[in-house]
Amino acid sequence: MSTWANISPAARRIIGARTARSIGQGALVATFTLYLRALHWSAPQIGAVLSAGLLIGAALTLWLGPLSDRLGRRQFLLGYELVLAACAATAMLARSPWLLVPAAILGGFGRGANGAAGPFGPLEQSWLAHGVTPQMRARVFSLNATLGMLGMALGALLGAMPEWLTTLLPQDDAFRTLFALPLAGSVVGFVLLRQAQDAPNGASPVIAAPAAAASRPEAAADDTHERHRRENRLLRRLGLVNSLNGLGIGMVAPLMAYWYAVRYGHGPDSIGPAMAATFVLAAVGAQAASALAQRIGVVSAVVAMRAAGLVLLLLTPTAPVFWLAAALYALRAAANQGTLGVRQALTVSLTGPDRRGLAATVNNVSIQIPRAIGPLIAGLLLHQGWLFAPFVAAAAFQAAYLVLYQRFFRAVDPQNAAAPQPGTE
Repeated sequence: MSTWANISPAARRIIGARTARSIGQGALVATFTLYLRALHWSAPQIGAVLSAGLLIGAALTLWLGPLSDRLGRRQFLLGYELVLAACAATAMLARSPWLLVPAAILGGFGRGANGAAGPFGPLEQSWLAHGVTPQMRARVFSLNATLGMLGMALGALLGAMPEWLTTLLPQDDAFRTLFALPLAGSVVGFVLLRQAQDAPNGASPVIAAPAAAASRPEAAADDTHERHRRENRLLRRLGLVNSLNGLGIGMVAPLMAYWYAVRYGHGPDSIGPAMAATFVLAAVGAQAASALAQRIGVVSAVVAMRAAGLVLLLLTPTAPVFWLAAALYALRAAANQGTLGVRQALTVSLTGPDRRGLAATVNNVSIQIPRAIGPLIAGLLLHQGWLFAPFVAAAAFQAAYLVLYQRFFRAVDPQNAAAPQPGTE
């Protein structure tokens, strides 16, 4: 794979850690809400736990992203792997909700992130972007997303394990064995990241300027101030469109396995493979988005693919049988989640390298805080038996997102060589 051969050893380790982490995430996306349902938790209670995890993650991201621009990324990601391992071990051994709930909130169980490092995702993105040209970022970030989604698919298949183990173990114990997967993934991730070279922090971007102006400190300060002003405008726009996207995601994705169980009466043995197919197609979609972005640009690729995903999202709840609904949702994932890598590539291109952690933080927080509201609202709707309502609300938010995304970012597309770049390396 040419992209893999052309990236640094550190980037390979970052991607490898994400892939290892994604297996446990995939298993818990497919089964964590089913585990809570087996413990007789109500839909609002399940939604509240998922929402709390997202809110805590967003708060940590808001603090850690800009801090990483000054202190580096490696030590924070190593700490995250240790925290996640402790949460997974606690959940695997705990029988009391008083232990399970804080472990689930801190570990982000069930929300899924395609292998990303939860609240530490912006650090991972800014580290991965180091040394990658703007024109190559769509390919590198799409590869990162692809391998994470394939790991999620494998984890979702393993999510059928509780159904297989119930002949040997009580149902609750069979579900708890799944927490061994995120535990093992964190150990592998820790080993890989510990050997990776950190990107330099606090780097100053190289800005083209006339020699005479560059020789005067006040001119350089003016250039930096103007660049920051342009970047801040772009980041405010990013925050606005992402808030719409986050609301749409949160209304459906975190409770999809639970929705399958309520709507069609299926369990982990069929929901796990269905979710696995979703992630496989999302991985295919990530490669398709990368190729499409090379041809027509990142923004046009995102809008075209996600418009198709919007139609599939609305069709999903109308399906009369489980496997048709699962097929529609999996195709929707290819069109929707497949654009993750190219969208991240655009995000880290909105600023110079000295503020890349800030850009990734704005990107994540502006999605995660609105997304955190979604599971609680969706849980209340599902509790009332309104199984179509979350999909309709999600589609409305995502339609608005697409309109604004194209309007705000088509002029700064990193695949467009003529587009003005806030900073270069």
